[in-house]
Amino acid sequence: MLEIDQIYCGDCLELMKELPDKSIDLVLTDPPYGIQVARRGSIGNTSRVGFGGGGFGRKNRVSPKKHVPPTWDNSPPSPEYFAEIFRVSKNQIIFGGNHFGLPPSPCWIVWDKDNGTTDFADCELAWTSFKTSIRKFKYRWNGMLQEDMKHKEKRYHPTQKPVKLFMQILQKYSSPGDLVLDPFLGSGTTAIACRKLNMHYIGIEREPEYIEIARKRLAAMPTSLYGFAAGEV
Repeated sequence: MLEIDQIYCGDCLELMKELPDKSIDLVLTDPPYGIQVARRGSIGNTSRVGFGGGGFGRKNRVSPKKHVPPTWDNSPPSPEYFAEIFRVSKNQIIFGGNHFGLPPSPCWIVWDKDNGTTDFADCELAWTSFKTSIRKFKYRWNGMLQEDMKHKEKRYHPTQKPVKLFMQILQKYSSPGDLVLDPFLGSGTTAIACRKLNMHYIGIEREPEYIEIARKRLAAMPTSLYGFAAGEV
């Protein structure tokens, strides 16, 4: 049995087998889309090339001649992963759901990234299991420009999501004390958002370098679970 408020390194398909049916209140996750963003940047954009594990930013750029492209986004998760997610959880919010052939849903989340005229995608979609209407969350996440410029987040992962965006989503679709699972934890955004909202979490990530980053981000959080400290996350 996986313990709550912990993150685990491994294949989530195997680790989720330790969870009882419907033991998780909500899965909030951002799986690999299978569009090779780790290898060549997002579709139509090459500015992320050279950003694999170990950090996200100019100082972490790896020379293309020496860089071995990471493979974590070469293909999307197989249907078995989603079947296990549905088995262990009561509700689900899955970013990139338009890539995975999930069942029809009346409630999609649209994340408006307020990107202006850049060649990044204007929005991202998240599939949900909820039966309510489509909802839009606007939160700027445009390179060096962020919604909250006074408390900017460090970027560690090519597809990292803003902590405050996930906090807004959790406040809308879950309650304090809920247990939230992220089986594709990446650099730890879901776990951090849960801690700030006094919710329980379980995180799973197969890449050791991102597990280390996620644990450091959690360890750097202020004693109070509320409010951001500049540079902490």
